[in-house]
Formats: sequence, C-alpha cells, structure tokens
Amino acid sequence: MAVAILQARMSSSRLPGKVMKLLAGRPMVERQIERLRRSATLSRLIVATSDDASDDVLASFLADIGVEVHRGPLADVLGRYVGAIEALGVSGQVVRLTADCPLADPGVIDDCVRLQARLRVDYCSNGRNRTYPRGLDVEVFEAQGLLIAGREASDPYDREHVTPFLYRNPDRFTQGELVQGRDESALRWTVDTPEDFAFVERVYAALYPTKPDFTSDDIRALPFSHFESEL
Repeated sequence: MAVAILQARMSSSRLPGKVMKLLAGRPMVERQIERLRRSATLSRLIVATSDDASDDVLASFLADIGVEVHRGPLADVLGRYVGAIEALGVSGQVVRLTADCPLADPGVIDDCVRLQARLRVDYCSNGRNRTYPRGLDVEVFEAQGLLIAGREASDPYDREHVTPFLYRNPDRFTQGELVQGRDESALRWTVDTPEDFAFVERVYAALYPTKPDFTSDDIRALPFSHFESEL
C-alpha cells in the first residue's frame, strides 16, 4: 500500500483559488479527494500545502473535513514533500498528485502503484511518455529516493517540480513508465484556466448527480469529452 501526497495551494497564477472553487456544490479539492479515496492501493492521503497565510483557509477547510495536512515552503515544493515525509513518518511507496485534477482516475493510480512495485523501480509515472489525458497524472517513487533529492537537489526547477531530480538521474534511480494503447495526450482533464474549469463543471453536471463514482470511460462517452486547448 502507498501513501499519497497531494500538493495544493491557493495562489495559482492563472486561476487563483481554484482548489476551493465550488464543483457540484463542494470545493474542487474535496471532489478530487473523494475520487482518490476510491483507490485500492492508497493507505493514506496527506495534503501538502504551504505555510503562507494565503493557504490558511485551505488548511483549515481540509482539517475540518478530516484530511491530514502538512504545511511547508510555498516555492520549495520538494522541501514541502520532504517535510511531510519526515514529519509524518512516511516510508515506502509515495504517490505524488496535484490538486488541479478533479477527474483523477483511481484505477490509473492503482495501475501505476502496482507497476512500480512489480518492476521494483525507484520512480514510475504516466507523464514522461504521455498517453493519458493531462489531469490523470500520477508519479510513484520510494520515500527514501525523495529524501535524497531533498538533500542534493539545488536547481530551482527540481525544487519547484518535486521529482525531476529522480527522473533526470536515470543512472541513480531506476525508472518505469505506465502507458495505454490509445494516445490521449492532447486532452486536457486538468484545471489551469477558466476554460478548463468550465469543462470540468460540464463533466460533473452530466455525470455526478446519477453516478458520483463516474469513470474515465464515462467521461470519454460524453459528446464533449474531447477537450483540448492551446496550452
């Protein structure tokens, strides 16, 4: 079983406060957590947010709904993950997720967790050789590897994006890739812009009232599911 660490903040540059925007009547981050809790391979879910005052409302909300929270540096997201691992006693498999993916697929997460375990690699993801829509992204790695990255990584890019130190050093960290037969890499099921959020709202309006545990195939079956943008 793996521990998921979901990074979230209120200060998104393109769509500020998006994680708390209402989606089917509840904050978007809560809707994503609903989906993540359906994963069969996750034993624990931690939200890593910042210790900046802008995230006070987010941290308070998550605590109120019973979600485990760790707070750390706003810009040094790698440091935030390392802080969560060390402070909360995390070991073994860690799953990195981002809180702009309210269409996250628990089955894809399970597939990646199981693939990493089966291959016995240090790092596994479905985003390096992308075949899944953006918004179904998942990375699985060993906690010990990220602690090494936290000690050694000095490039600001590595600190901001958490895992590049792992996948940019394949001589030190073995790697695996989760891919699917169809190429859906052009699809946007993530939320970075108002247009993205409008698409996700349409998906939830169409599916959530009658099937709150809707699947990726349910989304694919919608007549407007082939959403792409210029990003």
